[in-house]
Amino acid sequence: MPLFDLPLEQLRDYRPERDEPADFDDFWARTLGEAREFALDAAYTPYDAPYAHVDVFDVSFAGWGGHRINGWFLVPRGVDGPVPCVVHYIGYSGGRGFPHDHLMWPAAGYAVFVMETRGHGGANFANPGSTGDPHGSANPQAPGMMTRGIMDPDDYYYRRVFTDAVRAVDAVAEHPAVDAGRIVVSGGSQGGGIAQATAALHPGVKAALIDVPFLTHFRRAVEITDRDPYREIVRFLSTRREVADQVFRTLSYFDGMNFAARGRVPALYSVALMDLTCPPSTVFASYNHWQGAKEITVWPWNDHEGGSGYQREEQLRYLHKLLAA
Repeated sequence: MPLFDLPLEQLRDYRPERDEPADFDDFWARTLGEAREFALDAAYTPYDAPYAHVDVFDVSFAGWGGHRINGWFLVPRGVDGPVPCVVHYIGYSGGRGFPHDHLMWPAAGYAVFVMETRGHGGANFANPGSTGDPHGSANPQAPGMMTRGIMDPDDYYYRRVFTDAVRAVDAVAEHPAVDAGRIVVSGGSQGGGIAQATAALHPGVKAALIDVPFLTHFRRAVEITDRDPYREIVRFLSTRREVADQVFRTLSYFDGMNFAARGRVPALYSVALMDLTCPPSTVFASYNHWQGAKEITVWPWNDHEGGSGYQREEQLRYLHKLLAA
């Protein structure tokens, strides 16, 4: 596909005004406060995996509303002392998959905590999931998650997801094998958007790996791409013409630009200039608002796959340098 967004020289300076509700911080303080009224009750069940140098645990913990959230925890076997941990969030539609999908970080000497995204993975053949979303929605929705509860910030689906993600950091920070001072959040696409929000919301995060992030600069995204998942919002608005202001007000509580403006830790972003799913201007919009030390890897000739394995190597080198300092 051709280049369709702003030229790279303009993208590097693209810093649009943010539509931030006045009670943004209060909303998230209240949300996380309510969630932390539930005991984490993190459970790590040993999983029989045929790996010589990695221990695997089937994890669950209490997320938003006390709902059980599943995941994997992998840690290098036989390593002395607590190790850094990467908390990894998953892309749209995917579940946690299998332990062998997540061996890169333990091979590099890190623990990894893979959080499943509630309600996802039910129809993903490559990465099946096991966590439901027991909280219903008060409004009709287009297929998928983007419009679930979209008429009210308190009811919106990603309020629950972002809260789960913060609770995942709470959970792993208590594990004796983890160095709580070296917890990194990571993810691509939806996972990148979740990592971006979590790094802003949780003071215990050391750094963030934010790969082709979704859930950012909603207004522009729905105007310039016709791909799902953003297209789910367009389909919803095409049948509910009178509620656009209310919808975008809800989304303003979850926009990655508003989290980026609160991001203080080091962050490595990536962007693909032919990405029709998460357009490059939406990625740069958040990157340019990020307040901490930051770097961005640009993949000029790629769609939403971005750098793929090349980006994973960039992330490994970045963390080795950052955490050794």
